[in-house]
Amino acid sequence: MKSVVKPTHVFDRDREWAGLVRFATSPSPDVRLGVVSGRRRQGKTFLLDALVRELGGFFFTATDETESEALARFGRALAARTGGGRYAFANWDEALERLYIDVPEGLIVIDEFPYLSKASPSLPSLIQFALDPRGYARGKKSRLLLCGSAMGVMGRLLAGNAPLRGRASLELVVKPLDYRASARFWGIEDPRLALLVHSIVGGTPAYRREFVAGDAPNSLDDFDDWVLRTVLNPQIPLFREARYLLAEETDIRDTAIYHAVLGAIASGNATRGGIANHIGRKSPDIGHPLAVLEDSQLIAREADAFRKGKSVFHIREPLIVFYEAVMRREWTRLERGMPEAAWHDSRATFLSQVVGPHFESVCREWAMSADAEVFGELPGEVASGTVADPHNRTQIEVDVAVLAREEHGRPRRVLSLGEVKWDKVMATGHVERLRRARDLLSVKGYDTSRTVLACYSGAGFQADIPGDVRLVGIEELYA
Repeated sequence: MKSVVKPTHVFDRDREWAGLVRFATSPSPDVRLGVVSGRRRQGKTFLLDALVRELGGFFFTATDETESEALARFGRALAARTGGGRYAFANWDEALERLYIDVPEGLIVIDEFPYLSKASPSLPSLIQFALDPRGYARGKKSRLLLCGSAMGVMGRLLAGNAPLRGRASLELVVKPLDYRASARFWGIEDPRLALLVHSIVGGTPAYRREFVAGDAPNSLDDFDDWVLRTVLNPQIPLFREARYLLAEETDIRDTAIYHAVLGAIASGNATRGGIANHIGRKSPDIGHPLAVLEDSQLIAREADAFRKGKSVFHIREPLIVFYEAVMRREWTRLERGMPEAAWHDSRATFLSQVVGPHFESVCREWAMSADAEVFGELPGEVASGTVADPHNRTQIEVDVAVLAREEHGRPRRVLSLGEVKWDKVMATGHVERLRRARDLLSVKGYDTSRTVLACYSGAGFQADIPGDVRLVGIEELYA
């Protein structure tokens, strides 16, 4: 593989860069097509543009327009690359033939591809034909990358009986930066402040660069003012971004039901039945909205660690959680220029419905990436779970359940059971609840002989917690 150094202006993204370079410089004649997807604002275009500049090639960004308009603009862009003028293409078959003549090597990037396939539904089939052994790409050294932000559309490009299924040698999803990388990107060294900021803006790079023009809180004391001058400020693009994220998905028409579902999840109603009850619908009625939101990667379904067939939903984009839990309820006051009063009345909700659940998800992320010595071996699965306690007629919620990989014919081994508290100092009572859960799981047939009990806290721990309990503070999460 040819060595292509990542430009210094591209932050992080080492694995993504390596995968793109491996695809673009592969000597194999069978490597012709790659698909790059990811929600908007993650830096896909930024990354691909840097790659094209390093390797040479052709970059075209589609827009929401008719087929004839797209063909005309594509013709002008391709002609400009070869000396000016314009190509007048009657259809995409002609355009693809000319494309491979003019760009016989290097990268071909078509960004925002879902716009083109929406206006020209046959385009994926035409690309399939171009890539076939007798197609226009025969004998060429160019590599075609299709990129897009509409996750539902991009996910279907290579699925089922889609024309391009089996043709791609690269399927790359550009995800938000993880919580540690986000702290570095925002230039925040205080882990508590970093977590608070991440609970609102997540790991989306554009939110710092374009949306708030580099404005980052300089201390915990500055956090509330930062919220007021950025995400709760109607003059800042971040103010309406959560609404736009939903509206941009092509499969979403009437946004009201989708906002209702997201609002229910943000309020803590994470099961299908709980969501339906919260919005006053029957469970079958919300099947389609849940499926669309999953396909769009705006929500994710997580199986309960200890109850087969049971699952909970969580929102994948922190800014949407913040909007649904805080902003939507205060929208009138916010638009009338009263952010201080709205934020004052929402502070408790922010801590309980936004920061608390977000801290739990970060703790699970930390556990999943933990070294073998933390829990005795590398985790096979990390999730939340519910343990029924028949004697006390209650249920024990386990925030961080770490399981070993499944082994046929052997009981499932529980590596760790953990409880998470953001703003409470943890005490022996939390440990006793975990011990009870461990004993109940042992009765149910799980192997808990080496289960590590763990307390995760953003506020600290009492000194009387037993020494065999793993204590994980926020500093260790960011270490």
